Amino acid sequence: MTVWANISDLAQGIGDSVGQMLGAFSRKSTAPEKSVGFTIGMIALGAKMAKADGVVTDDEVLAFRQVFQVPAKDMPAVERVFNLAKQDVVGFESYALQVAKLFTKKSKVLENVLDGLFHIAKADGVIHENELTYLERVADIFGFAAQEFARIRSRHVAIIDDPYEILEVPRDAALAEIKKKYKSLVRSLHPDRLTASGVPAEMVKIAAERLARINSAYGELTKERL
Repeated sequence: MTVWANISDLAQGIGDSVGQMLGAFSRKSTAPEKSVGFTIGMIALGAKMAKADGVVTDDEVLAFRQVFQVPAKDMPAVERVFNLAKQDVVGFESYALQVAKLFTKKSKVLENVLDGLFHIAKADGVIHENELTYLERVADIFGFAAQEFARIRSRHVAIIDDPYEILEVPRDAALAEIKKKYKSLVRSLHPDRLTASGVPAEMVKIAAERLARINSAYGELTKERL
C-alpha cells in the first residue's frame, strides 16, 4: 500500500485533529522520508506555511500540489488533511517537532523540507515578514542556527554569487577541503538519490537547480586555484 493510500484510509477517521494523526505515525524507520508520519507532517507544515500571511492563495495551493505529486484518487484525502491543518488549533511548532524527531538535526532531508516550504511561500510573488518568521522558527526546530537559516533563505530571496557561500566553505579553505565539501553536497543533492528516497518531483527539481549552482561555484574555485 502506498503512503498516499494509507493517508486516504486514515483521513476517514481522523476527526478534526491532524495533530493526533501525525503523532501516531511519527516514529523512527529505516526510510523516514517515505513514512506516513513524514508525509502528514509535510502536508501540515505546507498548509500552515500557506496560511502564515493570513490568506491562502490559489498560487500557494498550486505550489503545494507541485511539491506533493499526489495521485488523483488520493487527492481528496490529502486536501482534507491540508484544510484541517489550516484550521487546527495545534500550532505549526508541534508539526515541525514531530517531523524533526524522524531525522538527525540539520539533516539534508530537513533542509530540503525548508526549500519546499520556501517554494510555497514564494508562490504569490513575495515572501511576507510573517512567512519568514514562520520559516525561521521551523528551521530552528530542525536544528539550523541563524547563520545556517540565512544561507538557506538567501537561495530563495536573493541570488548568491559568492562561490564560497554556495559551497559552504570558509575563504581560507584548502582545495582538498573544498573538493571534499563539493562531493558531499553532490551526493546529498543528486536527483537519482533523492528520487529513490521518495522525495517529491518538485523538490528534486529545486535540489537540481541548487546542484547546478554548486557545480558552477566549484568550477569557479578550482579554476581560481590553478
